[in-house]
Amino acid sequence: MTTISKVSIIAGGAGFIGVNLAKKLLSLGHVVVIGDNLSLGSKKNIEQWVSTNLDNFIHIDLSSSEGALSLLEFCLKRHGRIDEVWHLAANSDIPAGVDNPLVDLKDTFMTTFWLLDACKKFGVKEFNFASSSAVYGDWGEVPLSEVLGPLSPISNYGAMKLASEAQICAARESFLDCATIFRFPNVVGVPATHGVIYDFIYKLKKTPSHLQVLGNGSQQKSYLHVSELVKAMIFVTKHKDVESCIQPTIINIGNNDDGVTVRQIAQAVTGRCSPNSEISYEDKSYGWVGDVPRFKYDTSKLTSLGWTPVMNSTESVERAINEISIEHFDS
Repeated sequence: MTTISKVSIIAGGAGFIGVNLAKKLLSLGHVVVIGDNLSLGSKKNIEQWVSTNLDNFIHIDLSSSEGALSLLEFCLKRHGRIDEVWHLAANSDIPAGVDNPLVDLKDTFMTTFWLLDACKKFGVKEFNFASSSAVYGDWGEVPLSEVLGPLSPISNYGAMKLASEAQICAARESFLDCATIFRFPNVVGVPATHGVIYDFIYKLKKTPSHLQVLGNGSQQKSYLHVSELVKAMIFVTKHKDVESCIQPTIINIGNNDDGVTVRQIAQAVTGRCSPNSEISYEDKSYGWVGDVPRFKYDTSKLTSLGWTPVMNSTESVERAINEISIEHFDS
């Protein structure tokens, strides 16, 4: 008989990172329950990446007390316990949050607030949160480390992720036994729902002869393949020392290389999908309001725990371009 390691809830588990995390946790013997509002995720993702059985999925809005409580009740009724919550639910469309800040308030912060409230009411003691490099703001060439401050996000998305981190810190002091905050870099791979590679491929599918790039192409960032991201997240939860649960563990996950420029990505995507395409750029250093054009991660804290990625940023991008092209361009 298979031993169940943990009963794990993934909020936002039908999305890009969520289904990859679910697949990995299932391979480790976890029972995985997914709650998602399907704004970016899909049942198709769950069926293709997690299993063909949707019995452990609930379509639900987690930005209210009723929704968050219903997700935990759903899990308890089916499996009798909840060992941990992985909170990946958020609005990941930064420009949408610029146009309407209520989107980030609702889908990024309120999901955190009410999930924590539900955890307190049901006695769930372990909480893992997907945060972002966006909480740091724009530090130019300064390597982003977990002790850097003050944190001054320049997007509503980053602001609501930072507010969520603060709420988790308060919850750790109040009732959580253990809280982990993962600050993601730019994550690439499949099943992609957004991001620079996905956007370029979709643009080329519509107009193969021309690719319009937001910004001048000099934007340069660290990239990590989603397969390595989920391995790192699980590694951290298993290798934290005892002292790390006294306060929430805040940790950067990513590559600490110089990253890849948007110009390099545009050239690689056109080379893969439409070699004769003309690429045009804008006369500005950023892609949109709230975009941090350049950043470099300091991942020494992650390295000190014993984990480093196999692929660098360039290799991660190259693999993702091929994967997303097969999924969305070649078909």
